[in-house]
Amino acid sequence: MLIHEYQARDLFREYGIPVTEGKVFESLEGVEEYATELGQCVVKAQVHAGGRGKGGGVKFAPTVEKAIEHATNILGMQLITHQTTAEGCKVNKILLCPGLDIAKEYYLALTIDRATQCPFIIASTEGGMDIEEVAESTPEKITKIKVDPSAGCWAYHGRKVADALGFEGKQARIVAAVAQNLYKMFMEKDCSIVEINPLVVTEDNEIYAIDGKVNFDSNALYRQKDIVELRDPLEEEPLEVEASEHDLAYIKLDGNVACMVNGAGLAMATMDMIQISGGSPANFLDVGGTATPARVEQAFRILLKDPNVEGILINVFGGIVRCDLVAEGVIEAVKNIGNIEQPIVIRLSGTNSTEGKKLLAESDLTFETADSLNEAAAKIVAAVKK
Repeated sequence: MLIHEYQARDLFREYGIPVTEGKVFESLEGVEEYATELGQCVVKAQVHAGGRGKGGGVKFAPTVEKAIEHATNILGMQLITHQTTAEGCKVNKILLCPGLDIAKEYYLALTIDRATQCPFIIASTEGGMDIEEVAESTPEKITKIKVDPSAGCWAYHGRKVADALGFEGKQARIVAAVAQNLYKMFMEKDCSIVEINPLVVTEDNEIYAIDGKVNFDSNALYRQKDIVELRDPLEEEPLEVEASEHDLAYIKLDGNVACMVNGAGLAMATMDMIQISGGSPANFLDVGGTATPARVEQAFRILLKDPNVEGILINVFGGIVRCDLVAEGVIEAVKNIGNIEQPIVIRLSGTNSTEGKKLLAESDLTFETADSLNEAAAKIVAAVKK
């Protein structure tokens, strides 16, 4: 789960990480007054995507008039960056914060190293740039510091960060504390990544985190009630929001073949096989191991709400889930929704698959069956291309 920059800044402040003041606006009301209070300021689009500056979503305003002009242009715009779709995303909120006289920018982040299964701190003197670009062109400018979660982040970790960034004296102590506090936030809030880019030193030697990105482990949100409240449904795909309300793992894609599968691994394999067969998956949808007829029906309805869907592939391997329950759900969904024009291919295998196939055969559904994933994918792709 992602949050906005202004929410990340609030969390930083809560954990003792120095940030500048700022105020969020959803309309132009109050912009002039606050810009007057700040003097020179920066107007920043609040969307769940990086590259906002290159897309025109971050503008420096040396005067109040420029602040109003930028706020007018950015609010409501379709911001297109390298992390958005071609259509971009609508800017519903902007952040106004002070325009600083920056002497130097740095990069500081925390994430998980899959190889060691430990958190590690990433520090670089090349802040303000895409860290991927820095890693590719000048990897020697990136320092990675492993932290053993059983021991935690200690003062010497912070000193390593400060040394890697070239800080000394008082500034080194501040940056070391930032690194330790960032780790504390990372662990306590179940984050998957916390990024400060840039961490800046101003001309008068003050240190601030002036931009932040925070992503949380969705599987841990049940114990992060305060974080769940920060969720912004307007920044998410509506069908994904609806699916999450029914505890369905759904991600919308750009293809035309909808998939309903039980199990994330099988769902990935199904998407791959559709692609290999010459088609394009429209989604990832895992109904899970507790699929009930009602749950399957809800999943079916979500699939059909995607206007790009031209065919549906249902691929169920019954282990925990029972194939007959899936069949009941599909039958009920078709009856309740009615008038489904898209072709449907169904593959059932495993627990109660015989009973499930019998239920489907005795129903009045129009569908094709398949005994293998290869066959199922080939059939649905062929049906879509007719």
